[in-house]
Amino acid sequence: MALLLQLRTVTGLRGRADRIAKAVFRGLSFYTRVLENCEDEARFDETFRWPVASSIDGNEILEIQVFNYSKVFTNRLIGTFQMVLQKVVEEGQVEVTDTLIDDNNSAIQTSISIEIRYQALDGTVGAWNDKEFLETPSVHSEGDGRYPLETDSLLSSHRQGLDISPGKSNQQSAEKSFRSKGKEKTKEHKAGKGVFSAMKLGKTRPSKDDHRKQDEPAVLEAEDLDRKALLQGLEPDTISLASVTAVTTNVSNKRSKPDIKMEPSAGRPMDYQVSITIIEARQLVGLNMDPVVCVEVGEEKKYTSMKESTNCPYYNEYFVFDFHVPPDVMFDKIIKLSVIHSKNLLRSGTLVGSFKMDVGTVYTQPEHQFYHKWAILSDPEDLTAGLKGYLKCDIAVVGKGDNIKTPHKANETEEDDIEGNLLLPDGVPPERQWARFYIKIYRAEGLPRMNTSIMANVKKALIGENKDLVDPYVQVVFAGQKGKTSIQKSSYEPLWNEQIIFTEMFPPLCKRIKIQIRDSDKVNDVAIGTHFIDLRKISNEGDKGFLPTFGPAWVNMYGSTRNYTLMDEHQELNEGLGEGVSFRARLLMSLAVEILDTTNPEINSSTEVQVEQATSVADNCTGKMEEFFLFGAFLEATMIDRKIGDKPINFEVTIGNYGNQIDGMSKPILRRKKEGGDGNEEESELLQNSSEDEGDEDGEMVSVSSSQPMKPLVTDRNYFHLPYFEKKPCIYIKSWWQDQRRRLYNANIMDKIADKLEEGLNDVQEMIKTEKPHPERRLRGVLEELSSGCLHFVTLADKDQHHSSRTRLDRERLKSCMRELENMGQQATTLRSQVKKNTMKDKLKLVQNFLQKLRFLADEPQHTIPDVFIWMMSNNKRIAYARVPSKDILYSIVDEEMGKDCAKVKTIFLKLPGKRGFGPAGWTVQAKMEIYLWLGLNKQRKDFLSGLPCGFEEKKTARGQNLPSFPPISLLYTKKQVFQLRAHMYQARSLFAADSSGLSDPFARVFFISQSQCTEVLNETLCPTWDQLLVFDNVELYGEAHEMRDDPPIIVIEIYDQDTVGKADFMGRTFAKPVVKMSDEQYCPPRFPPQLEYYQIYRGNSTAGDLLAAFELLQIGPGGKSDLPPIDGPTDMDRGPILPVPLGIRPVLSKYRVEVLFWGLRDLKRVNLAQVDRPRVDIECAGKGVQSALIQNYKKNPNFSTLVKWFEVDLPENELLHPPLNIRVVDCRAFGRYTLVGSHAVSSLRKFIYRPPDKKAQHWNMTGEIVVNMEPEVPIKKMETMVKLEANSDAVVKVDVSEEEKERKKKKKKGGGGGGEEVEEEEPDDSMLDWWSKYFASIETMKEQLRQQEAAAAEAEEKEEMEMAEGSKAQAKNKEKSKAPKDDKKKKQQSAPELPEKKNKPRIDELKVFNKELETEFDNFEDWLHTFNLLRGKIGDNDDNATEEERIVGRFKGSICVYKMPLPDDITKEAGYDPNFGMFQGIPSNDPINVLVRVYVVRATDLHPADINGKADPYIAIKLGKTDIKDKENYISKQLNPVFGKSFDIEATFPMESMLTVAVYDWDLVGTDDLIGETKIDLENRYYSKHRATCGVSQTYSIHGYNTWRDPMKPSQILSKLCKDGKVDGPHYGPGGRVKVANRVFTGPTEIEDENGQKKQTDEHLALAVLRHWEDIPWAGCKLVPEHVETRPLLNPDKPGIEQGRLEMWVDMFPMDMPAPGPAIDISPRKPKKYELRVIVWNTDEVILEDDDYFTGEKSSDIFVRGWLKGQQEDKQDTDVHYHSLTGEGNFNWRYIFPFDYLMAEEKIVISKKESMFSWDETEYKIPARLTLQVWDADHFSADDFLGAIELDLNRFPRGAKTSKQCSLEMVTNEAELPMISIFKQKRVKGWWPFVARDENDELEVTGKVEAELHLLTAEEAEKSPAGLARNEPDPLEKPNRPDTSFIWFLNPLKSIKYLICTRYKWLIIKIVLALLLLVMVALFLYSMPGYMVKKLLGA
Repeated sequence: MALLLQLRTVTGLRGRADRIAKAVFRGLSFYTRVLENCEDEARFDETFRWPVASSIDGNEILEIQVFNYSKVFTNRLIGTFQMVLQKVVEEGQVEVTDTLIDDNNSAIQTSISIEIRYQALDGTVGAWNDKEFLETPSVHSEGDGRYPLETDSLLSSHRQGLDISPGKSNQQSAEKSFRSKGKEKTKEHKAGKGVFSAMKLGKTRPSKDDHRKQDEPAVLEAEDLDRKALLQGLEPDTISLASVTAVTTNVSNKRSKPDIKMEPSAGRPMDYQVSITIIEARQLVGLNMDPVVCVEVGEEKKYTSMKESTNCPYYNEYFVFDFHVPPDVMFDKIIKLSVIHSKNLLRSGTLVGSFKMDVGTVYTQPEHQFYHKWAILSDPEDLTAGLKGYLKCDIAVVGKGDNIKTPHKANETEEDDIEGNLLLPDGVPPERQWARFYIKIYRAEGLPRMNTSIMANVKKALIGENKDLVDPYVQVVFAGQKGKTSIQKSSYEPLWNEQIIFTEMFPPLCKRIKIQIRDSDKVNDVAIGTHFIDLRKISNEGDKGFLPTFGPAWVNMYGSTRNYTLMDEHQELNEGLGEGVSFRARLLMSLAVEILDTTNPEINSSTEVQVEQATSVADNCTGKMEEFFLFGAFLEATMIDRKIGDKPINFEVTIGNYGNQIDGMSKPILRRKKEGGDGNEEESELLQNSSEDEGDEDGEMVSVSSSQPMKPLVTDRNYFHLPYFEKKPCIYIKSWWQDQRRRLYNANIMDKIADKLEEGLNDVQEMIKTEKPHPERRLRGVLEELSSGCLHFVTLADKDQHHSSRTRLDRERLKSCMRELENMGQQATTLRSQVKKNTMKDKLKLVQNFLQKLRFLADEPQHTIPDVFIWMMSNNKRIAYARVPSKDILYSIVDEEMGKDCAKVKTIFLKLPGKRGFGPAGWTVQAKMEIYLWLGLNKQRKDFLSGLPCGFEEKKTARGQNLPSFPPISLLYTKKQVFQLRAHMYQARSLFAADSSGLSDPFARVFFISQSQCTEVLNETLCPTWDQLLVFDNVELYGEAHEMRDDPPIIVIEIYDQDTVGKADFMGRTFAKPVVKMSDEQYCPPRFPPQLEYYQIYRGNSTAGDLLAAFELLQIGPGGKSDLPPIDGPTDMDRGPILPVPLGIRPVLSKYRVEVLFWGLRDLKRVNLAQVDRPRVDIECAGKGVQSALIQNYKKNPNFSTLVKWFEVDLPENELLHPPLNIRVVDCRAFGRYTLVGSHAVSSLRKFIYRPPDKKAQHWNMTGEIVVNMEPEVPIKKMETMVKLEANSDAVVKVDVSEEEKERKKKKKKGGGGGGEEVEEEEPDDSMLDWWSKYFASIETMKEQLRQQEAAAAEAEEKEEMEMAEGSKAQAKNKEKSKAPKDDKKKKQQSAPELPEKKNKPRIDELKVFNKELETEFDNFEDWLHTFNLLRGKIGDNDDNATEEERIVGRFKGSICVYKMPLPDDITKEAGYDPNFGMFQGIPSNDPINVLVRVYVVRATDLHPADINGKADPYIAIKLGKTDIKDKENYISKQLNPVFGKSFDIEATFPMESMLTVAVYDWDLVGTDDLIGETKIDLENRYYSKHRATCGVSQTYSIHGYNTWRDPMKPSQILSKLCKDGKVDGPHYGPGGRVKVANRVFTGPTEIEDENGQKKQTDEHLALAVLRHWEDIPWAGCKLVPEHVETRPLLNPDKPGIEQGRLEMWVDMFPMDMPAPGPAIDISPRKPKKYELRVIVWNTDEVILEDDDYFTGEKSSDIFVRGWLKGQQEDKQDTDVHYHSLTGEGNFNWRYIFPFDYLMAEEKIVISKKESMFSWDETEYKIPARLTLQVWDADHFSADDFLGAIELDLNRFPRGAKTSKQCSLEMVTNEAELPMISIFKQKRVKGWWPFVARDENDELEVTGKVEAELHLLTAEEAEKSPAGLARNEPDPLEKPNRPDTSFIWFLNPLKSIKYLICTRYKWLIIKIVLALLLLVMVALFLYSMPGYMVKKLLGA
């Protein structure tokens, strides 16, 4: 598909000139050749072809511009032709001849003739529109009336979307000289978050001749737009606006936006807390182990306790690690969890397995936490082994101000699905593999000449040795492991060629690799520079992704300045903390990852870091060496801090080491010769590389890298400026780098798309904020721009040249960026069609995700050219710097690729280096510079001056005098314009409190060029209304006049606090651009007079208020000042010479009345050590005000006697301009002295403005009756309901229990379950139920609802994604796939809510559990009584400053009502209207009142450990007024989740005692008790609130049992009172269970049972039904507080902002003048019930045989069985031994008895035991009820051998098999599918269970089977039928019948001897006997031989 344009001729031209034409379509522009010297006709005859990726839409536009071409100056626009391509699309070919229009949209006589052809494909895709072009009226006039309103053709008058706006085209487009192939410049804008309101710099001003009405800058009248839209038959829902508001649009081409944030945020330490709960481990590999878990965060280690002989230990231990470090350091810390086996004091134990991840990974999780997730343990020493077990834990990382929502902890009944809840971030596969990370370090260059040891310098002096003084090596840190290269002695350009190999799981859970060049030294090694590689940026996990890969590429390292002193104060910059202030070195390295195949036997299975040699890389692998040229011109240097002193100042610019004055210029290492040789010959070496034609010009060029020193001149008290008037100094530097510009180009394109998107989003937010109509249209425009930008990137990046030096990462990144952007473009198009008024907010969030993604993609990991540093030097000392990324100033022929500040004038603020820039020091501007920079290839440098303001001459050095392209050393401006600047400073609001009084004495100082002026000082206010006009006369600007109009310099406004002594304190700064009027323009609408606008004031990185002002810059023409508009306006005589803001600019005022309700003052702190005794409140707004009555004795009664007062004031009509209202509290002392106590500024009156209700639009239908449906809705509907336990959620009982249900209950009581099916859970008896049953049921409901909400959210998200996918045809295939699971889900959801019905769940009344404070749910109970915090004292300066909490000195309670005079009559005529109370009718009296306060504290969760053992001994302390309750004796030992279950009654008097503090302290045996955390509740607001927070409304009304009504007033009494107070008609009770209130009818039951079962008639149920739906009642209705438990965070003043745990509690309040309430509900914790578990081990079978018999060698086992309940290992019980079992059969008939205490509700066993011999008291543990049975082989002498075990969870275990045969491994491994039983329901179970253990290959195998019987009895039952242990009385078991084979040879010796002799050793014995006989014979022979011999010899 393509669009072809043949441009034939342009006729009717005037004069004689060179002509050129430019054609633009879809943002891609083509230029024709230049036709020289043509007169009235220009014959171009050129054809242009645009390939198009998606078919052309009928309303896209082709634009052709014709220029007069000029070689020297910029091209001048003759006229423009625009054509809508509708006809082309329809007909395929069109010939047109038409006139051009000039920039004022009027036709001129020049005409153009063209032919257009369009080749489309069939099967075309839906259109996408590029919003760069807006249609102009001329097209309309052509009669194309059907022009669809895509881009909103009505914008003709404000064509701000166009970069060239109408009145300026001639100058602007001319700037794009043909040589620079300039395409249309895109609008530039870089701004921090929320900067849009501060930087309204680029308000586009419509053209000078455009006299249309335009008050609201450039926002179309909405109605007008809609009307035109309807005419053209379009839905308003499809309209989109291009940059309309242009609030942040920068029109200009010559200036780029300044960055507004001043302070470096990186590197500043912050508070962090890492909290880890180790819950339990499962499936640990190993037999009979004693596991301990070691938790390591960074360097700190903590251990859990040891659990004996189990491989599924349960710990539930909580650890907290506190850190105070910079974020970067924090997020790189590694969290390591390891399980160690049998560690004790002497042995360190053996590692079973470990798991690690960095803190950053946890922090990026939703809510910054992993909750109840299973970590996979693996053994780093043995890669081939599989997993070593699972560890269940919670990990949370909290920074200051993060609040963590703990998912609600209740009994975890859901079976642990390990695989589904692994501790891994989303998208990481559960089977992670081992991988090798190869980091190759080749070489480094440009190291600083440094040495810190003095000895070296001495040595150098003595020996004169001139060796390099640095011994570098590289250290790499990854995932907690370190690797180092070798040390290269004495080398500035070390060569390593080594690789460091890490072995880690892949994907790793550690984000960054830290690479550091260090200098090895005998004393201590120091870092030279540090670089971090973010793995997310060098890999892509998608299905088309790639493994991490990097390089070989250079990385640049930045750090401290290169001055070599002994102590480097900025050393930590070299460690990578904070922003580097100077180039340090560059390192050539690469990274590759290889996934290991662990089955391979050769593999080395250690994970130690290895270092090996690596092959070196070719010199050219990183790109061809190119010569780069950097040019800079300093146009202005003002606002130089006076602290520097008035020594001469100069500026140094460096890029890498080039331009650095200390190290000198390093030449490129083409010939790698030692530095210092003759510079020229090296230069000539290079010339062969640079292009031939320039050789001769550049031969002599020596870089000039710093400006000449100059003495600064004084601007005012704080600042100097340098006299850069007409003469502007320049610098230029040649440098040599590998040419990898492509990387930066791609990043620039993406950055520009992102900037445009950010700017558009800021527009949208600004429109929402200022409530301009139709922000959704602007959002559509933004999405269109985004989609066209993305597709544009794809076409631009695709033509990427394939040169050799592209690394794999370059290729892969390009592919993935193109994929991502293409995808984003399609999604944007889809989203655009979904943007409607109501979906606006959600879509805005999605678009913000796009922005983050773009910014992430644009960040290029492989560096190329280092950043440029600009240093200000005073007297050769480095003072302040600015760092400019090289990509921002890089030149490219293609416009989109050009850096956004290249060839633009940029305002730069210099800042202090390193730590010095933290805090207030970093907020003062060190210097403000206007600097022009250009960086590009030397051979492209022809155009480097093109962006400078015109009208200068170049001054060159003597050498370059007549060489045209030789750079100038200064510019001499010949043209200058004179202006007058008028700054209309109206007011500021919400300023920073700079004085100890909590107020400031602000004045503003306005800087423009080198002038400054101040407003007057207004004392003691944070919201000054200066109303002052500052006039700057004779402002001289250099350059062409027309450039000034579009591009005035920026104005800096600083706000200071005047102090009587000393210097004024800095309070904040903002920037503005003036509206410019040239001398030939009229001073008339729409541009003049300018509108007041809000500018956001910044102090460091934080906002510090807003400034309301307007600025105009008026050119003084030849006629002098007399031509300027006169400064008229009310001249205030009393203000002396101060001029007020003139009439047309100041806002239009009208009369308002402000009524103030004065209620009282609370918690006033001392002022100057004196107590406040007689306070008064002064209210002031816009100069008028009112004072409250004086409180005579604050101690006795802090409330005001007169409640309502009012005053009248003139306020602006425009609500956004309303001044703030100031509340100040003074204390009246003796002798008429006043002291300020504190103040509060209400910055926005909006919420207090009363708007009379619109009579027409009454939203309450007051006519007929409306029956309110009280039935619960269908379960599936519950998805939409919020988590509110209303009557419409199925978890709640219906208001009227239907008759059938009652019948059913009765039947059930009589006949049981009926039928054979056993009833799972019998109906709980009311006597069994208590408050806790209700509480646990409610928590279950809450969790269920949360789950459903999540499911609903997931479903919605899925739907969203589906819609997106449908938009892009590419995903059409996947659509079918993704639909199937979705339908599945639906089915599941439909069946889910029916589950409870099946089980016939018992009906328990519930309450509402809020998992937050009650206040947040009910808007702080400020429905009519507001609380204003009074502040005093300075705001601290650093981040750990006085938080707002510490500045609060008290609170004012009251309210405000603002309304326009006069009020409509019907309000004052209402019945019962009391004029004294004005708008505050029906307010209760504020006299003191006595109240009974009843505080219920249920439990605390996740307390911060307070003792060394990682536990705490918490108890409750309650303070209210003078009452102070410390429940010290009831502390709970060693518990971080204590259940208190207590209620406290306190009598209090409001208002004196209204702030309730509930604190949790930690009990200590010695020393004082520590505060863990506390929470404060304002009881007064609750008491008086319309939401009725005194006593929650229950769900049902009952008069006995666990759910007794607690309020002394019955529901009917409450209802009548509410109706009376709210003037509501009712309640009228009718027959048949109906009640009518106003026009609403409610139904409900009318009977109630008392405790004896007697039924009575009652209206209470009906009244309660109304109360539960009180918000449905017209006018008076509001939601009443239900019966509830609220969860409040505990905070500790020492650790502000970090939660120390949470407390579940509620408060009831009862007035003492009413009947007394009943006794408090008993919520004391349930006592665990005593049970006895009797386990009879009958037999075993198939136990594996472990021993070889001594004599017979037969396999046998001496079997015994051991059993215990988890947590009671010390009470383990063993059977007797069944010796010598040859078949694995054993007979025992042995009984174990385990008594235990059990909590039914939580399914936990409660154990109390001393933790160690040193413990003071017993600790209570709650652990799951699990029975462990083990089978052992008994040995006499050695340790017994463990054979196998089974663990049965007594609540859920598989039913035993009937016979040994049926018992199999399945019963253990396949638990999910087997029916589970609970011993607590079954009471008695008998069967066979398998014993299992792991074999050598870690596989589970059956090692035996046991037949056992479990019998559970309560303690009472056990007493009634006792049984003996083992086989003892009572109820003894018979002896086992053990067969002969199990003979024991010493019990039955004959048998065994016979066995021994007869069978096995028969022959052996015979042989032995024979041998013995033989021996005996020989012995006898020998013995008798001598005798015989003698006899024989002697012949005796």
